Amino acid sequence: MATLGDLERSVMEILWTDGEKLSAYDLQTRLADAGSTKLAPTTVLTVLTRLENKGFVARDRSSRPHVFFAAASREDHMAELMHEVLGAASDREAVLARFVGQVSPDEAETLRRLLSGR
Repeated sequence: MATLGDLERSVMEILWTDGEKLSAYDLQTRLADAGSTKLAPTTVLTVLTRLENKGFVARDRSSRPHVFFAAASREDHMAELMHEVLGAASDREAVLARFVGQVSPDEAETLRRLLSGR
């Protein structure tokens, strides 16, 4: 799975949080509102194109300017990262045991519920 740079992560956080289609101009404004330095629209568009090539965003070309949206949810991305880490482990059971050993009682109950299919 592709990783995200700082600016890419900032863009994705906006797309994941807002859940709507945004143009490069919209994202430029939201990034500035979030405290990022003022970026040129072409810079934002370059980041969006990279994210599209990595499979993180999709582009709606039916309007001008084009608008972009998250191709998958934040939760999907996080789950994929977890699978990637497990896939790279030589001893998956040990990694899972360490992970489970560090979860809170509430998280453990959630895991039990999810594993039982309730």
